[in-house]
Amino acid sequence: MIVRQFLQWVQTALPGDRADATSALARAYLHSELSEEDRLAAEAAMTVLLDDPSPLVRRALAEALASAPEAPQTLVLALANDQPEIAEIVLARSPLLTEAELVDLIGQGNERIQNAVASRVPVPASLAAALAEVGGAGACLVLIENPDADTAPAALAKIAVRHGHLAAIRETLLVHPDLPVQTRQGLVATLSDTLARFVAEREWLPEERARKVTREACDRATVALAAETEDEGVAPLVKHLRSSGQLTGGLLLRALLAGNVHFLVETLANLTGQSPRRVAAILDDPARNAFRALYDCAGLPPGAFGAFRAALEVIQEMGFDDTAHGFAVLRRRIVERVLERYQRAEPGELDQLLAMLRKLAAEAAREEARSFIADLVAAA
Repeated sequence: MIVRQFLQWVQTALPGDRADATSALARAYLHSELSEEDRLAAEAAMTVLLDDPSPLVRRALAEALASAPEAPQTLVLALANDQPEIAEIVLARSPLLTEAELVDLIGQGNERIQNAVASRVPVPASLAAALAEVGGAGACLVLIENPDADTAPAALAKIAVRHGHLAAIRETLLVHPDLPVQTRQGLVATLSDTLARFVAEREWLPEERARKVTREACDRATVALAAETEDEGVAPLVKHLRSSGQLTGGLLLRALLAGNVHFLVETLANLTGQSPRRVAAILDDPARNAFRALYDCAGLPPGAFGAFRAALEVIQEMGFDDTAHGFAVLRRRIVERVLERYQRAEPGELDQLLAMLRKLAAEAAREEARSFIADLVAAA
């Protein structure tokens, strides 16, 4: 009887009043001790209200039912397919929606719907993978910022490929604890390319010069990433660098001059098909012909062989040990001694490699000076 009177009343009531009454009806259904007959009548009334022409009414219904596991599933599903301003309420909160239903809804491509699904608590791995595959940039940003989302490394990599050119997503991904090192390096390379184009378009530097500067900055960042990566993560990083065309002799030499022999071991293993253990044994004695054969088999620049051999010899002679900087920055003592040996071995040659070694020596000196001043300031 009461429900019948309610349905008669809503036909003439104002939208705001209907919305308030709808909210009260839904709360009574969820929290009051109703008879079975009254519960059926209340559910029927709410079903009728799904057709109310005012979005205020349907929104009130969605707000009341969204978080309730006792809500009628048919009503929740209908509200999830309502206009985005109403659907997003239940999509973000309802425990009654299945993953298949949510995947189907995000596939429709509406930004507000995708954002709502990405904000759920929790977001299971399969749903996160679907969002990474088809979600817009906004939804992917919500997803990677959601601490309750199970975003697997593969999903993060997919987001990086699709939206890594956007600063907000790139910056959030770079601080994500589960981001694979190869994906992190790919984002650094994307940023490097973006900066090069930006500088060239504004004619701040010639395009060739801009690309060279950003390439060197990318190499420095890559060496730092390799230094921070656990041993088992170096091989995937090398594989990524090779497949993306970034595994150059200059990058390898920079890493070696920072003391990172392990990175060279994994690279030579990847390029030659030898096991890392076999490569490491050969590098223990770089003066032997076996190292030359390995170097040539890897296809590294022939003219740089002397610098690589000198670097390995210097590192072994110095009994190199790690410091607070890890293998992230150039070591001045290593670079200067390699430069001295290379100049002795190749007298009178002012080739590109010699110029690069001199530039790296200057860079190493500046890094050392910065570290020295920072220590003085900290002590003060």
